[in-house]
Amino acid sequence: MTETKGTILISAGGTGGHLFPAEALAHELKARGWDVPLATDERAARYAERFPEDRWHVIQSATPSGKNPLKLIAAAWTLFKGFRQSSALLRILKPKAVVGFGGYPTVPPLVSASGAFPTVIHEQNAVMGRANKMLSGRVTAIAGGFLKAEGPLADRIVETGNPVRPAVIEAAKLPYEKPERDGLLRLAVFGGSQGARFFSDCVPDAIAKLPAPMRARLRITQQARPEDEGRVKVQYAELGVSAEVAPFFDDLPERIAIAHLVMSRSGASTVSEIAAIGRPAILVPYPYALDHDQAANAAALEAAGGALVRRQADLDAASLSVLLLELLENPDRLEQMAEAARRVGKPNATALLADLVEAIASGRTVAAFKAG
Repeated sequence: MTETKGTILISAGGTGGHLFPAEALAHELKARGWDVPLATDERAARYAERFPEDRWHVIQSATPSGKNPLKLIAAAWTLFKGFRQSSALLRILKPKAVVGFGGYPTVPPLVSASGAFPTVIHEQNAVMGRANKMLSGRVTAIAGGFLKAEGPLADRIVETGNPVRPAVIEAAKLPYEKPERDGLLRLAVFGGSQGARFFSDCVPDAIAKLPAPMRARLRITQQARPEDEGRVKVQYAELGVSAEVAPFFDDLPERIAIAHLVMSRSGASTVSEIAAIGRPAILVPYPYALDHDQAANAAALEAAGGALVRRQADLDAASLSVLLLELLENPDRLEQMAEAARRVGKPNATALLADLVEAIASGRTVAAFKAG
């Protein structure tokens, strides 16, 4: 049996947004010779098989919110139990470092580890989430997806980018090909489980307002909720538009790569993947996102020239149709946006993050890591 370098404990909330970058780091560290058990909550069971370790540990956690005193007491008691579980786990594992990816399940392990073990948190968004904000003053290092090394925590922040899936790294190898005159126009529309309803309601009506010759050139990939899938398919069929509509596409990175234009929400993983692949985008931030993190993520890509950002409240079928027509009739502009997106994309973010984690695990400081 090959001897490992030691253990690095990864902790993440039980949602895909937290677990996908954690998964990418786990595979990279495993390939480098580390054991990488996962500490998370019960929600992560559906993702557990994707991790390279068969050891994952359920840590009790709760989100302290609202003003109901009974609920706050219950949340505090649950977190206290999570702290006890975390302390016991750390005594057993004796990790070289503990890495958190956000969400309240990371609070007990990271707080329990602080001061005793090197600690790193990774913040996917341009605005720090509540759990990470709570932990930021305690940890050894902060890795930023869109977070900039500025402000009072600048000496702890390293701009690594967000880890992306291997399929995205492969898709990033495909160069952007701007649409040819009178050629096909490929549009990819997706928005996650929370965001697809707006696109199902708005995009087909916007497409209906495009000139008929342009509609005939369109090839659309669109994500839609199961309850919306049928009506969206019917709308496109009635328009004579070629469209693939489904609740989920397991080859989405490849579909983004062949798209001439992407329209999507602006979660951290989504924006990171669009930038890594290098495709022009219309971003519509989810208006009810906590801390308005999607708006900040979108603004970062727009500032680089890789996207146009529109508030959902400002979009209807007519205005979206005008925007689509403006972009799809201007291949040179689409190409410029694609190049701008690619310039800020970081397909090597997983390796950069792993380098940081290994450095912190070896006892190096953030300053020494930045100095090379």
